[in-house]
Amino acid sequence: KTAEIGTSFPLYIYQKPDALIKERSTNFNSELHKKLLKKAKHPSHGSPNELAIFDYIYGILHSPHYRETYAEFLKIDFPRIPWPKTPDAFWDISAKGGTLRKLHLMDTATIGKPNHPFEGEGNRTVEKLEYKDGKVYINSAQYFNAVPEAAWHFYIGGYQPAQKWLKDRKGRVLNIEDAKNYQRIIKVLTETDRIMKTIACDLK
Repeated sequence: KTAEIGTSFPLYIYQKPDALIKERSTNFNSELHKKLLKKAKHPSHGSPNELAIFDYIYGILHSPHYRETYAEFLKIDFPRIPWPKTPDAFWDISAKGGTLRKLHLMDTATIGKPNHPFEGEGNRTVEKLEYKDGKVYINSAQYFNAVPEAAWHFYIGGYQPAQKWLKDRKGRVLNIEDAKNYQRIIKVLTETDRIMKTIACDLK
């Protein structure tokens, strides 16, 4: 547990952190782990490893239906993860959760080429922000184009990354790498919104 309000649940536990050869074990309850392996065993995929299980959990936690259903409960307690109804359901959610995980780690190969060009003439100074007609203006003449409204308004926790990133740089001149980084952020938010809407989570 951190000094603030966060709680850490590592995927692996190292038995002797100071040893030269570190031995680790997965941070799963053994009985629940066995039950999940049985429910998720698939004729093509086989039994899931720990990363596939992590991605399933990550996918569930990004399901809009799950978040809406347990919105009040999640404010006061740890999230309860539903069992997969079928092996196919497990592997579908796990695959989408894996893509989300890679996107949120800013994996270049997963993000691909951003398609939100920086356009207009000027000195690239972040002055007054405005979102209009798919454009994110950083001043009166320069903007990032083809930005979906969903990405501009997307929330993570209590803030909106696409807006906060620029607000934190107000008065600064964006260099080429800054612009590329913001384009990647928009792509990640756009893909996150798209994938989240495809996660079917049966909570019955």
